[in-house]
Amino acid sequence: MKAEIVTHYIYLVRHGEQQDAEHGLDDGPLSARGVRQAEAIAERLSGVPLDAVWHSPLVRASETAKVIASRMPSADPRPSALLFDCVPSGMTPETPAGYESFYGSVTEAEIEAGHAQMEDAVGEFLVRKPGDVHELLITHNFVIAWFVREVLQAPEWRWMTLNQANCGLTVLAQRQGRPWTLLSHNDLAHLPFELRTGLPENPLV
Repeated sequence: MKAEIVTHYIYLVRHGEQQDAEHGLDDGPLSARGVRQAEAIAERLSGVPLDAVWHSPLVRASETAKVIASRMPSADPRPSALLFDCVPSGMTPETPAGYESFYGSVTEAEIEAGHAQMEDAVGEFLVRKPGDVHELLITHNFVIAWFVREVLQAPEWRWMTLNQANCGLTVLAQRQGRPWTLLSHNDLAHLPFELRTGLPENPLV
């Protein structure tokens, strides 16, 4: 008899656009466009049998989770401090010099805290659970980049080269007995062009 194939899926979603983010606010509610982005990702995920929904406690992620839950009654979002916005690592000998200016505004304490947080997050979420599992994590750009880097087993600094749009969809999966794989990264098919925000350069496709 052929063994049943069971898979653990993790859906990573960056929060929707923050209101007045361009004015340098650290955190805040979603903009009107951010709400539309959250509604769009909720529609995209509407057919997924979610077992758990986790979100960063920051306002922009919490509000994204609330919008998704309003469109998906079965979703029961819960906050996790492991999904806070953070800087997961500092400069290494391999890090290109062009990133030095970024780290000039980040303290060693922030880097140490971010690295410890992401070690715990990987230990919490990238752990195989029995049966078919579907988990949604609503979090931040750097956090998603670190998860992707971890799955690809890339050098630590490579998270800085990975960017996710607001409410872009990244999917990780692990079949029983196999390593984690990256199924898709920053999928924007559910977002019309005018809702594609949050990337260093806004793509046309």
